[in-house]
Amino acid sequence: MKKIIVLYFSGTGNTKRMAEYVSEGAKDVPGTDVDVRSVEDFRVEELEAFDGMIIGSPTYYGTMAYQIKKLLDDSVVLHGRLVGRAGAAFSSSANIGGGNETTILSILSAMLIHGMVVQGMEKGGHYGTVAIGRPDKRAEEQCRELGRRVAELVQKVR
Repeated sequence: MKKIIVLYFSGTGNTKRMAEYVSEGAKDVPGTDVDVRSVEDFRVEELEAFDGMIIGSPTYYGTMAYQIKKLLDDSVVLHGRLVGRAGAAFSSSANIGGGNETTILSILSAMLIHGMVVQGMEKGGHYGTVAIGRPDKRAEEQCRELGRRVAELVQKVR
């Protein structure tokens, strides 16, 4: 059984909803066990137990929330031990030009530095799923698709 962690920080509940949709999509792939947790209830050392990780953050000043940044900064203790794991990111913001892509790219940059394999999307949010405010039907569907794709990628690379 391959294991995926969906980690998120959510100030308003919007990013949490997205995490739940991502998890639902990943669970659709046979042989996948999915854990969904707030980053506040997670220790960086736990990352090694997962074959894939999908991280979601609201957009704060064009980048990830402090809570996500802290986890990624703290992950330096795992440098070289996350190589080959699958990863992806998603984000929510208040405005259409609110910085979702820069938030996602900042998360993906950390994953790439760890030597992870990052899942992109050819439709919709190319770098990862985005929502403006409360996730609408489009964001819900794209979250589920992102979860499915990462779970399929985990089955191939791990």
